[in-house]
Amino acid sequence: MSAGDAETERLKRLAAEAAVAEIEGKMVVGLGTGSTAAFALEALARRVAGGLQISGIPTSEATAAQARRLGIPLTDFAQHRRIDLTIDGADEIERRTLHLIKGRGGALLREKIVASASRRVVIVADHSKLVDRLGERAAVPVEIVPFGWQLAVERLEVLGATVRLRRAQDQPFRTDGGNYIADCAFPSILDAPELERRVGAVLGVIESGLFIDLATGVVLGTPEGPKWLRR
Repeated sequence: MSAGDAETERLKRLAAEAAVAEIEGKMVVGLGTGSTAAFALEALARRVAGGLQISGIPTSEATAAQARRLGIPLTDFAQHRRIDLTIDGADEIERRTLHLIKGRGGALLREKIVASASRRVVIVADHSKLVDRLGERAAVPVEIVPFGWQLAVERLEVLGATVRLRRAQDQPFRTDGGNYIADCAFPSILDAPELERRVGAVLGVIESGLFIDLATGVVLGTPEGPKWLRR
């Protein structure tokens, strides 16, 4: 690991630990997916081992497996319709609005379902994920059905995106739901809520990685320590 990578990992851990400190006993907690969310799981596991009683709803099979290995109790929406606090990561965070791009880990549909059912959504990230406008560095992941995926890609391109079907081991990447992901790079996202609406209207699209008005707070790992942004 390079010195830069080690420093980024340290900042992610700082942010994750600050977010996990917000969790209180008896809470139902949404468990995010991705490298930064994994650090939050580790911090949460330490608190659970120390006696904290919570129940977690994971946003992916990978997160569920990690939570079980760490001894974090799990539940589901059959038992709990509302989540007290979700902790997750993001690919980009728009500074002014706290709108997000998420989905690099391939779990955007479940992540959005969990976020929409949450009273609070805290995003953890290192400070490099903060941008003035979404799309500066990250493509927008869009989950699409496999049948006729070429048509969905064509229609996303009409919206102005450069589209790449995500692949894994020379095959189309499959989400936990068995769907494909089209990574859509837009030249400029001037109106993220309108783009979310237009992408969602494309036949064959299940969900997009544009998370609008869902984050209630962001904690950034910075060299000076955790920095909170709140909506």
